[in-house]
Amino acid sequence: MRGLESLPGPPVRPPVGHLQDWALAPLPLVEEGARRARLAGRDLFHLRLGLPAVVGFSPAWNRRLLGDLGTFRSAGSFSRVVPHLAGGVILTDAPGHAPRRRAVNPGFGKAHLEELRVRIRAALPPIPAGDFDALAWADGVVLRLLNVAYFSGEFDSRLLHAFLAPLRQPFPLAVLPRPRLFRRVNAELRCLAERRLRGGGDDLLAHLAPLPGGLEETRVSLAAAHDTTTHALAWSIWHVAANPAWHAPEHHPAVLKETLRLYPPGWMGSRRLAHDVTWNGVRLPRGTLALYSPYLSGRDPELWAAPQELRPERWQTPPPAWAYLPFGAGERVCLGMHLARFLILEVLAALPPLGAVSGDPRPQPGITLGPVGPLVVRRGA
Repeated sequence: MRGLESLPGPPVRPPVGHLQDWALAPLPLVEEGARRARLAGRDLFHLRLGLPAVVGFSPAWNRRLLGDLGTFRSAGSFSRVVPHLAGGVILTDAPGHAPRRRAVNPGFGKAHLEELRVRIRAALPPIPAGDFDALAWADGVVLRLLNVAYFSGEFDSRLLHAFLAPLRQPFPLAVLPRPRLFRRVNAELRCLAERRLRGGGDDLLAHLAPLPGGLEETRVSLAAAHDTTTHALAWSIWHVAANPAWHAPEHHPAVLKETLRLYPPGWMGSRRLAHDVTWNGVRLPRGTLALYSPYLSGRDPELWAAPQELRPERWQTPPPAWAYLPFGAGERVCLGMHLARFLILEVLAALPPLGAVSGDPRPQPGITLGPVGPLVVRRGA
């Protein structure tokens, strides 16, 4: 039986291993790791991050990691070190995960979102005249629409912006505790929740407020929703502006799927091993940080034809099983999946004809994967 040190991995920088590249250039790092793993006939590679860590990218690895909730635990994952995400159903493991997920699911389901459609459409802001940065515009639009979906537009918009802004900052700023800010946000949540508990309502807070831990679920899911939706929307706008033939409601779902394949906002997911695991003859010890990458799986040349190219037409047939994971998969599939798709498709349908002017759509990883930007488009081109 081989140890995890026998796995291939990208070049290291003594004495810090892969920590410097993980902080400064993680995409080239994991792309090189995956390349070396494929050459060695492996679907797993080793990272030296100060604790045992492996990254897998095959459908088999994705299925095992996302399906075996007793072995691959969320407690101890990357989310725990990000204050905005450290709580709620995101970090709840089996056996508590399933009942907690069932309790929060209805508010994020398609039936409830349909009830909000008219309100969401009414909240869409005007489209700027002339040239505008789709990335900056998407940021404001998503903030506004989430406020409507969660709080009927009643949350203080400046406080909401201040709460979400740290998630854009580079490591380690994004993971610094902000107790004063969180106290202000929690006070606002309690105030709004009390109104719903007294008088009902049909927004997401009205569904979550009566639940045990409902305000934490509200705060965490809101933080998880904003940048992920903003970045997917910005890239989608850029792509339909650059390819006007795709800018039609019947094409938007495929454009969005293809955008999320190439640029999954949750580009890397993490778990911790609750006990030793043997994977293809390699022993992975208890406590190992086990990573899966929707970014690597979505660009794997063994799974996708021309994986680096944006081809919405590829979605005329189903994707390879367990290879397309922008929202995760299995029991732990992203709580906000339907909400994100709903908001993005509503915005795309409301946009006039656009043309791409200039920009930098290259992916830039942080807490989420976003475009370098700006992404300047022009109305009426």
